[in-house]
Amino acid sequence: MPDFIEDLGHGIYAIDTGFQRPRFDAAYLMVEAGRAAFIDTGTNFAVPRLLAALEHLGLTPAAVDWVIPTHVHLDHAGGVGLLMKELPRARALVHPRGLRHMVDPKALWLSALSVYGEVEMERSYGKLVPVPADRAEASSDGQVIELAGRPLRLIDTPGHCKHHHAIWDARSQGWFCGDTFGLSFREFDRAGQAWILPTSTPVQWDPVALKTTVARLLEAAPTAMYLTHYGRVGRDAADVQRLGANMLTLADGMTRIALALRESPERHRLLKSELLALYLADLVQHQGPFDADRAAEWLAMDVELNAQGLEVWLGQMKPLVQGVP
Repeated sequence: MPDFIEDLGHGIYAIDTGFQRPRFDAAYLMVEAGRAAFIDTGTNFAVPRLLAALEHLGLTPAAVDWVIPTHVHLDHAGGVGLLMKELPRARALVHPRGLRHMVDPKALWLSALSVYGEVEMERSYGKLVPVPADRAEASSDGQVIELAGRPLRLIDTPGHCKHHHAIWDARSQGWFCGDTFGLSFREFDRAGQAWILPTSTPVQWDPVALKTTVARLLEAAPTAMYLTHYGRVGRDAADVQRLGANMLTLADGMTRIALALRESPERHRLLKSELLALYLADLVQHQGPFDADRAAEWLAMDVELNAQGLEVWLGQMKPLVQGVP
């Protein structure tokens, strides 16, 4: 099997999309009775790997019934349109708040451009390809679709962003949860235990909604969470509960830091510094002594994006009244 494909059991394969660095961004291929579904696609540059995964598993592009981005951020959905051109029978199932951006990606491109800049957009994402409107549909909260008789349930999962849904697979007892359950980079695994980092990437972070969403995900007693960044986490149901609790504790810490720096003239710089300190301190609890400089390097992009997202969130709040938010 190519080294960018990982067999996770239950007919589920993680495909390393090659975005940014190895084992950073995953798309998932689910196979059931000769039919297939992609959950998240990565960027345009991931499409050759996705098609190669089908070929390696003895499937043709016509075997794919569904392409389901968890949300429309480009590291998850940037390749949907280009991939759909290669899949003659597939339909795209998109959160209702994100559907129009798959059919007409102009606003999506401009939004991402404001965050990343033109050079990075061209380098990392490429030109976005629209999905034909007659091959795309909106999901609904509680909706159940089938892949060759295998039920997949979708629920609305705001917190990271408003255009996010998650997919429950009863066969694996796991959620495909995009970014709602945070990020878990394999470099930080210790003794089989993962570490979870919340992501407040601009522009729709909502810590209150996040808590409600995570509680809803955990109500299903999942034994695994399939994260886009990166891979399957959770050794059993208790471990998934541990990961969720720790992720929300960090999210609370991020919120406190942001509120404390709300009026600081050096807010962005201090946000990045204090977020990194928060994460490194939590990593010490997770794994003991480690190379802090290397960890800071791995976390640098997410520290920057989390700081930006928190600043957007602060800007959406009402002005301070006598020092009370």
